[in-house]
Amino acid sequence: MLEDFINAFQNFARNKTRTILSLLGVIIGVASVIVITSMGASSTKQIQDTFGSSGLDQVTIQKGYMSRRKKSGITVDFNEAFRTNIFNNIDNIKQVWFKNSFSATLSYGDTSVSSSVTAIEPDFLQMCNLVLDYGDFFSVTDDVIGNQKIILGSEVASGLFPEGNAVGKVITVVSSNITFAFTVAGVLKEQSAGFENVKTGVYVPMGFYTKKIKPNSPASSVILQAVNKSATTQMVNDVTNYMTSVTGYSNAVNVNSMQTMMDQMSSITNTLSLMLSAIAAISLLVGGIGIMNIMIVTVTERRQEIGIRKALGATPAAIKQQFLIESASITLTGGIIGVILGVLISIAVEYVKGESFVINWKACVISFVFSVLVGIFFGLNPASRAAKLDPVVALNN
Repeated sequence: MLEDFINAFQNFARNKTRTILSLLGVIIGVASVIVITSMGASSTKQIQDTFGSSGLDQVTIQKGYMSRRKKSGITVDFNEAFRTNIFNNIDNIKQVWFKNSFSATLSYGDTSVSSSVTAIEPDFLQMCNLVLDYGDFFSVTDDVIGNQKIILGSEVASGLFPEGNAVGKVITVVSSNITFAFTVAGVLKEQSAGFENVKTGVYVPMGFYTKKIKPNSPASSVILQAVNKSATTQMVNDVTNYMTSVTGYSNAVNVNSMQTMMDQMSSITNTLSLMLSAIAAISLLVGGIGIMNIMIVTVTERRQEIGIRKALGATPAAIKQQFLIESASITLTGGIIGVILGVLISIAVEYVKGESFVINWKACVISFVFSVLVGIFFGLNPASRAAKLDPVVALNN
């Protein structure tokens, strides 16, 4: 078999133009599949990097729409009773968190910033794996007393305090024409944080909101922390089904999770990559047809050689193997060149785009193996023709 490979490459060297034309279809097909799948994998990684690992174990519940035409008397309020019921009826919940928000204008000196302020419970930011650039998180005492402390996002802090050192400074917060004085407790570090916006986010203790803004009001949204991120997808379905059974409305609440959103985006990216790869793989088939035609021509040109080998005792199986190896060698060479070219193009494209780069090595292996199989498949017909040649007729021609 090694001798057949050596003979195949010697024949390629004698017919350089024909060999190059045969290789082009395979090279383009393999390279295209690798470039497309690598760009898809890079896009998926970019999505993951954008959202980060924070929030992947969380499910967010917000009020949906309940038709007024059906007055069932059932309302959805995110209060302590809801917290207890959801915890007891949904599996894999580690903890239930409440959030509220209100619009406000933050001022320090002559500088003002309009922002949405989020009221949170103790340890919520730590649960989201957020990190402070400097300062301290809220304590349980801050929540119970309703202390007027505030944690600022990095952009808000730099806007109000260009010189830095925001912690300990007192800022003015105006909401609904009511003015409050807040002491800056901390500044968030820039990071990927799922649903939380650490750049423009502003946070105050939930105790302040329920005492000073809207006393004893229910939460505007609920965050369920799952025991692990793999449970969030099922938890979304469980919460939706549970709320539907309780209220009688399928859209009584909106349930989302970062993990589900990322899975959906990855699924879309993978589907598009698969479709485009299938289109690119057609060029491999076209290249295979070209290889078959060229191999038929090769068999015709080498009829005398085939006749001599058969006259000297070569079996039809040996002749068939020789031409199959030649056909497979073309696609083997084209596959190797295509993989290298595809990887280099992928690196160049991602470098120009300035995005994270991921090589889809699985696609490299699959496209390479597929190219070799294409060579074997389309080489079967020419190889069979060569094996069936009558040595006497071949020598006479």
